[in-house]
Amino acid sequence: MKKSGPPSTAADCDALKKLVADNKFVIGFFGAETDALYTDAHVPYASAEDKIVFAHTTDAACATSFGAATPGVVFFRKFETETNLYTGAADKDSLTAFVKPLMVPTVFEFSEEEIEAVFGQQQPTVLLFRSDATDKDAAFMATFEEAAKANKGKMLFGYADIAEGIQERLAEFVGVSEAQLPTLRAIVPNGMKKFECATKPADLTVDVISTFVEEVLGGKLAPSLKSEPIPEKNDAPVKVIVGKEFDKIVKDETKDVFVKYYAPWCGHCKKLVEPWTEVATKMAEFPDVVIGKFDATANEADGVEVKGYPTLIFYPKDNKEGISYDGERDVDSFVAWLKENAPTVKGSADATKEDL
Repeated sequence: MKKSGPPSTAADCDALKKLVADNKFVIGFFGAETDALYTDAHVPYASAEDKIVFAHTTDAACATSFGAATPGVVFFRKFETETNLYTGAADKDSLTAFVKPLMVPTVFEFSEEEIEAVFGQQQPTVLLFRSDATDKDAAFMATFEEAAKANKGKMLFGYADIAEGIQERLAEFVGVSEAQLPTLRAIVPNGMKKFECATKPADLTVDVISTFVEEVLGGKLAPSLKSEPIPEKNDAPVKVIVGKEFDKIVKDETKDVFVKYYAPWCGHCKKLVEPWTEVATKMAEFPDVVIGKFDATANEADGVEVKGYPTLIFYPKDNKEGISYDGERDVDSFVAWLKENAPTVKGSADATKEDL
């Protein structure tokens, strides 16, 4: 409905006050519709954003009643500082950058409502995972709140348990288990990168958290990746590949490595178990060919983004960027493809032809 009408509603002061009273988020512009703050910031943002009500008025007295200048922009919300004066540049990106962090409290408990702010709006977020039962009143919660105030506008600050619902799914995504509680993490949704703070919450200070924020935003900290434990035995035909050993096994330039990225609950993946094992058995005569499997729900690897299950990618000796396999998923097709594409197998076949 909003997109079918004007992006911003013209209003007198009473109408604007009613909009502010009736809606969670409102952005009000005060001044002439010819002003750059209106044409280059307010209207373009209003045209792109459907979770905020936009209104404008030329009533200078109304602006004064809200403490705003003319021209001026005010962001209204229902929590903490309810009236927020914008003092930035007259462009959409600057106004957007000002408003986005203000759409959640300075410190929030992660819920369905914050999904849009964090992941939809791609805002870097510091997350404190802790137990409601044992950590709710812990001293580090007060430290976390102080750090949130000190770093306001840089990253969002939220906390969560891992017991159930959306918080449980968030913990699974980040890779936090009950045994790791409490723990401080960060998410950069652009690229879905996750980071772990080495300092335990009990030892956190505002300075430690601020340094963590700066290192995450500055690219000075390596992302943390989920991984199952390294298997004690790994001598089955299909080699188990976990996050901690991904580079060691897959990026080994002396091996041709064919990887099945799967999810344990995936029906198509289950159907592939026997053919994949048979391929691995047939390829056993080539010690430099590795047929592997990677549980992509429990492990992660830098640069690998699995969008569907199963995903099959071949990493030959001479191309560790990987080649997607899109052929038939039966033993004969896999073997024939490897004979054409695996340097080890192809080289052996060529040598055999020359011998003949």
